Amino acid sequence: MELRPNETFVHSGPASDAALRFIGRIRTPWTTREDCPRQGRIDGPECRIDLDPLWHGALRGLEAYPTVEVLYWLDQSRRDLITQSPRSDGKTVGTFALRSPARPNPIGTSIVRLLRIEGGVLHVQGLDCVDGTPLIDLKPDRCAFTPKAPPQPGDSQTA
Repeated sequence: MELRPNETFVHSGPASDAALRFIGRIRTPWTTREDCPRQGRIDGPECRIDLDPLWHGALRGLEAYPTVEVLYWLDQSRRDLITQSPRSDGKTVGTFALRSPARPNPIGTSIVRLLRIEGGVLHVQGLDCVDGTPLIDLKPDRCAFTPKAPPQPGDSQTA
């Protein structure tokens, strides 16, 4: 892949220190990275998350949350950039100062509006990835999730 002016990269070798199990595929209207929006919009087009049948039972109770965090593997992304120059502003900054898909471990995350669940298919709004992107995980939106455990020593005392 081509570098933009002032971008730098490293030769880090193949990743070998973690294993992920993809649990489904994400279906969106975008067929190329260039077509994808820079950030998902909660009022964006309806998309589908097709969960592998093995994990259908894990959806139990998720319908209670209006928003869901989706974690996915950005399988078409570079993994070697140290600095990047986003197209829109021409500045060069470190990879960890951006939400760019090009990163050492290209994990994408979006907070989506959950429209409905039909069998093992989630209908959502708010995604920003290419059609067929591998799904890593689903979680209730942390802002909507209220932990049930009592406070523990060391927890923040502010409400």
